[in-house]
Amino acid sequence: MKTKEEKTNAIRIVDSHNIPYKLHSYLGTEAISGTEVAKVLNENPNKVFKTLVTVSKSRTNYVFLVPVDKELDLKKAAKSVKEKSIEMLKSKDLLPLTGYVHGGCSPIGMKKAFMTVIDKSATNFDTIYFSGGKIGYQIEMNINDLKKIINFNLDDICKDD
Repeated sequence: MKTKEEKTNAIRIVDSHNIPYKLHSYLGTEAISGTEVAKVLNENPNKVFKTLVTVSKSRTNYVFLVPVDKELDLKKAAKSVKEKSIEMLKSKDLLPLTGYVHGGCSPIGMKKAFMTVIDKSATNFDTIYFSGGKIGYQIEMNINDLKKIINFNLDDICKDD
């Protein structure tokens, strides 16, 4: 018996654009970290992206998507949005700012549209995965289709290995 997936705000927005995507669920698994999610989905961790929200010294918020097994380079990220410096948003500020909880933050459907930068490695794949707006869900889509929903730039924003 197929269970009906819960429609998150992000999924409703994607549906409203009539853009092809796949919804993947890892509900009922022990997966917590992004690398665990990639493993459960049997996917290359470089293709599964985490959504990170930051704040600059000028109190401007920015969203960055990086592969789950990489770290955001705060200096590169600041440069990509033309800020002197940025830092990670505190967990307690995430829900009031975006409408999403830590681990379920999607670049689609935040309370406000924030400037978004996706690591340029996303162009290495036909599709990428990112949060479906709730822990347990991942959306897989082509980044050209994602561009029809949210504005973003591509840049080198990961720490060098």
